[in-house]
Amino acid sequence: QVQLVESGGGLVQAGGSLRLSCAASGSSFRLNVIGWYRQAPGNQRKWVATIGSSGITNYVDSVKGRFTISRDNAKNTVYLQMNSLKPEDTAVYYCCLNRAGSDYWGQGTQVTVSS
Repeated sequence: QVQLVESGGGLVQAGGSLRLSCAASGSSFRLNVIGWYRQAPGNQRKWVATIGSSGITNYVDSVKGRFTISRDNAKNTVYLQMNSLKPEDTAVYYCCLNRAGSDYWGQGTQVTVSS
């Protein structure tokens, strides 16, 4: 059973920064693809960024140059460094681990960016 716990959300002014963390339980973490998603009120959950087992990263266009996804396999943790935050980044952020064709989700962490 995989468990994911996100942390690091909060309230920040536009232009500010936050670093989200996603801590995973279980073994073989380093082999898994991990993604960050976000869901704003009234909207569907949307993909933000992904990091593969080799460290290759991908981002949605709206966060390129502002967000950085990284992983520390020794700590079973993935990070999302968010800089130059905008009000439209306000959402609940979720991490997702894909293993053997199944997706595992955390409970989410709220990020609110004030203008």
